Amino acid sequence: MQRKYTYIKDFEKELIEYIEQGYTLREAGEKYGLLSMIRRKKYRNYGECLHKYPNLLNRYFSAERPNQKWVTDISYIHTKQGVLYLSIVRDLYDNSIVAYKTGTEQNVNLVLNTIREAKKKEKVTAELQLHSDQGFQYTSTAYYRLTQSYGITPSMSRRGNPYDNALAENFFSIFKTECIYRTKLQTYEEARLLIGEYIHFYNHLRIQLKTKLTPLEKRSQFVA
Repeated sequence: MQRKYTYIKDFEKELIEYIEQGYTLREAGEKYGLLSMIRRKKYRNYGECLHKYPNLLNRYFSAERPNQKWVTDISYIHTKQGVLYLSIVRDLYDNSIVAYKTGTEQNVNLVLNTIREAKKKEKVTAELQLHSDQGFQYTSTAYYRLTQSYGITPSMSRRGNPYDNALAENFFSIFKTECIYRTKLQTYEEARLLIGEYIHFYNHLRIQLKTKLTPLEKRSQFVA
């Protein structure tokens, strides 16, 4: 059955536009009095970090061309069957979701498989930055080896500062507001189908407030 996505309220549109202009989630929340809706990411210590990287992105959430700056993160979707984890790679040039993977475990392989999927779809050069938080998946040796093998330059948020990766979190906020919070998911499979439908809708049909284009429309207009 075809799902229908209704327009979100005006203040939600303004909030998203405010974030897309480069303001942090907290700044946007303070402007609209919505701090109760914004949850800080919980950081857990999984032992000594093996690999850390400088914050090359440094909250400069824009790119001059596709595949120049990617951000990646993991979020969770609650179902009656359990928690399903969603890992994404988002391109800051057009805000498109380049690749995503789901899994019932929040492990290193979930992240690695997301990056592998992105690499299959897009041409990667040494100029590509991949920004993440300091989650254990991103400080692992496996992550280091994969990014090195692809010629990707890792960038990493400062410790305990989720706003350094605000554009990854921004997508999850949009997705959950427009989709997840409107339904009660029963199974992993139902959640996976909904995620796939929404990401296709987001990339191909959802107009970005800043550009007045869908992400893939903007991407298709790029001329090297």
